[in-house]
Amino acid sequence: MTPFRAAVALVLGAVLVGVGAGPAAADNIRDRQWGLTALRAEEAWGTTRGAGITVAVLDTGVDGSHPDLAGQVLDGTDLIGMGAGRGDRAWARHGTAMAGIIAGHGHGGNRRQGVLGIAPQARILPVRVILEEGDPGRAKARESKGGALAEGIRWAADHGANVINLSLGDDSDSAHHEAAEDEAVQYALAKGVVVVASAGNGGRQGDHASYPAAYPGVIAVTAVDRGGRKADFSTSNWYATVSAPGVDVVIADPDRAYYEGWGTSAACAFVSGAVALVKAAHPDLSPAQIKRLLEETASDAPPGGRDDSRGHGLVDPVAALQAADALRAEPPVPLPVAAGQPYFGPGPEPVRAAGRGNRLGTPVAAAAGLALLVLALVLARRPRGARRDPDPGRDRVG
Repeated sequence: MTPFRAAVALVLGAVLVGVGAGPAAADNIRDRQWGLTALRAEEAWGTTRGAGITVAVLDTGVDGSHPDLAGQVLDGTDLIGMGAGRGDRAWARHGTAMAGIIAGHGHGGNRRQGVLGIAPQARILPVRVILEEGDPGRAKARESKGGALAEGIRWAADHGANVINLSLGDDSDSAHHEAAEDEAVQYALAKGVVVVASAGNGGRQGDHASYPAAYPGVIAVTAVDRGGRKADFSTSNWYATVSAPGVDVVIADPDRAYYEGWGTSAACAFVSGAVALVKAAHPDLSPAQIKRLLEETASDAPPGGRDDSRGHGLVDPVAALQAADALRAEPPVPLPVAAGQPYFGPGPEPVRAAGRGNRLGTPVAAAAGLALLVLALVLARRPRGARRDPDPGRDRVG
């Protein structure tokens, strides 16, 4: 029997909080992965399982030795450099959970035990940019490592990431746009890297905008429950792109136990895995194309095609893979187009160079003007005739 307990992990507003559950057999864990069924994972795997794609997980670290992730986790980097270390309880719990949702491959005979990710053959590139809620160094890191997220996005883009998963965010009252983070996101997008972020868990606290989800070009993910309904904690806001399972999601933990968690963090990881599938089958599609593709192929769309709570609907990797076959790849950054003509209009008339004609023109014009003046003086001295009234029906009297 594999333990199945409750977990609590809060990361900058990207919450992953477990709910109580009794012990569960290993195969029962697989049965609990309702998200794979909702996203038609088995059908998508008939086309691809994400091989050849690297998903950077910017988080609290990833336990690459976990049986469900062994062999899939690349050498990453730690941009925090403090806090808990491997083996400590407050190390890599949230990041490992996200990596499992994205690329878990299970373990044991025929890999029937543990969790399966939506893209089980994708590779994980761990980038530690935040600390766990229970990490004693968290407060210090927030003060001294505030630029880690922007640095991490650029680092991932420069070290082979095809997709960047940001199951984190700040949706507090003080949340605001950070130029360095926005610029890092645009840098990654320009290099062809798809950026996915959790929409935030502020649905009960006023639906404040969450960053990095609100940066331009990011695929922002909201959470739904088993019935496809918006999770009450999930932030509703203008930037919502698509939704994904975010309630009662089975997650792997470094302690080798499994938990059920909730949050837009989990939903974000599902969508990053779905993007990995699309990128594996169509590696040349640009981030903008993939974002549009997910929007246009999402299932269970809200009335009108989109709303702030679920975006364009539930992400559908099967439909996205099918629709992608008809797309022609575009470059990440639009190519400049040459102007059809050198000016917006015809431009000014060319000025003629001074020549013989021009030299003679001024004296001739002056002589003509003088002659007209003399003629006017002569006419003015002649006697005037009777004035004609403007009304032709009457004669002037007297």
